[in-house]
Amino acid sequence: MHTHIQKLDHQPSLQGGAPPVARVNGTALHGASVQLAPEELRQRACSELLRQAALRSGLLDAADMAPGDGVISEAASQAIDTLLERELQLPEPADEACRRHHAAHPARYRSGERVRVRHILFAVTPGMDVVALRNRAEACLLDVRCHDGKAADGFGASAARCSNCPSGEAGGELGWLTAADCAPEFARELFGHVEVGVLPRLVHSRFGLHVVEVLERDGGIAQPFEAVRGAVATALRQQAFVTALRQYLTLLAGAATIVGVEIDAADTPLVQ
Repeated sequence: MHTHIQKLDHQPSLQGGAPPVARVNGTALHGASVQLAPEELRQRACSELLRQAALRSGLLDAADMAPGDGVISEAASQAIDTLLERELQLPEPADEACRRHHAAHPARYRSGERVRVRHILFAVTPGMDVVALRNRAEACLLDVRCHDGKAADGFGASAARCSNCPSGEAGGELGWLTAADCAPEFARELFGHVEVGVLPRLVHSRFGLHVVEVLERDGGIAQPFEAVRGAVATALRQQAFVTALRQYLTLLAGAATIVGVEIDAADTPLVQ
């Protein structure tokens, strides 16, 4: 679900077509010559909305400086944590809700799940043309999905030619992985699913865009509810937190002037 929560001021492009500097209530999110991916802009905007709310609430010293690089101060981070603890009302998940969630998502609560994968990484680096990078990644995904497999290994050849990961020299092979071996956003796309083969979508991670092929799956062992009760309750608390945070950001953005960025809470790393 995508909830647009911006009050977006559309301004004309400056300096021969250059996009305006993204701002939250007049505070710049980046330098005039810096271009950021939409995901990074959304994350910075959400962080700045919360930082400003902490300032207004007296939880953060007025001398705290807005980050120029998107990294808020330790004091701001602590103030935001305190703010969210105070503002977000999070119900404790009931036992019945936990049992329903466990029954509806058995694959999430299996012990020892592993996948054998290979990938092609299109790394995002500072100053990169993200649109051009995505176009290259999507073209590569289409190419490997259309490969008939009768001749040379199309995926391996593409990995050797295109991947920014050292595994490209080995055809993109990452071997057998568990969820603990992966960044959380990467693991979400791999585990708890049944797909085998080249995934029909690009996988986004903090490292960039990945074309991923699942070669084998080992589903592990199903765990009874009593054995994973704590993990189920934690998952439901996280869901409640995400929902409450989206709603809170909606209120903050509705009262703010936001320029140059569309805030979509469902897609920002801040609330995943």
